Amino acid sequence: MSVGMRDYWALTKPRVVALIVFTAIIGMLLAVPGIPPLLPATMGFIGIWLAAASAAAINHLIDQRIDAVMARTSHRPLPSGALKPMQVLLFAIALGVASMAILLVFTNPLTAALTFASLIGYAVVYTAYLKRATPQNIVIGGIAGAAPPLLGWAAVTGEAHPHAWLLVLIIFVWTPPHFWALAIFRREDYARALIPMLPVAYGVQYTRWHVLFYTILLVLVTLLPWLTGMSGVFYLGGALVLGAGFLYYAIRLMNPPSERFAMDVFSYSIWYLMVLFAFLLVDHYLAPVGIPASAG
Repeated sequence: MSVGMRDYWALTKPRVVALIVFTAIIGMLLAVPGIPPLLPATMGFIGIWLAAASAAAINHLIDQRIDAVMARTSHRPLPSGALKPMQVLLFAIALGVASMAILLVFTNPLTAALTFASLIGYAVVYTAYLKRATPQNIVIGGIAGAAPPLLGWAAVTGEAHPHAWLLVLIIFVWTPPHFWALAIFRREDYARALIPMLPVAYGVQYTRWHVLFYTILLVLVTLLPWLTGMSGVFYLGGALVLGAGFLYYAIRLMNPPSERFAMDVFSYSIWYLMVLFAFLLVDHYLAPVGIPASAG
């Protein structure tokens, strides 16, 4: 990959977008009993990926001042001078337009509308306003980042089913402990950039308590797929084991063995979400061969 292409690729935040698209694909697969219809699933995947990449590029554009003073982000294409703001803007617009066109033509208007709302919610409402306005930025703005399973579900069914919203709820509650763990470790960066993240505004110990509270809430929320009959005992067992692991990390974070432990919590949270959704998927395909869909 050429240097120029690498810079444009970096604008899409590939690791973050990969997790987004992964949850969208799980939403597609959970939406139907068997294999989802190929054309809307494939084009839905592409459209959602392009929208997420567009939102990421807009995030780079809006946050270029912040990125320049934060050690974690100073190497990004804009603060490093590898790309100009107009190049990034045109790139983001092109991705966004392509996304909407693909979703409108090959999926349905509902998916396009929800995806557009998610793009604007993350790239504009969260990045341009909430991030700078309130320490609860990641909580309020988290609904946009939690939408991908709903987008995937809608792409193959044309509806926003309650079970899809349940997946959104799981990611919505997962987001604060996930991101606040990172914010604890990077709090000096955020303070330097004048971003009122929770550990900057209220201190590290206050944030640790919030990580613990939201982790407890997350464990309870992840029981809902089983309680509502969406998933069976295979998922329930996996969710309980994963939840116990997350609780261990959240409790240990209250008195961590090192400053670096916050990043261990952050890393576990990523694996937690991926494996939790994998359990949902496996359980979904086990149900037709005799494992009950719910305990009741």
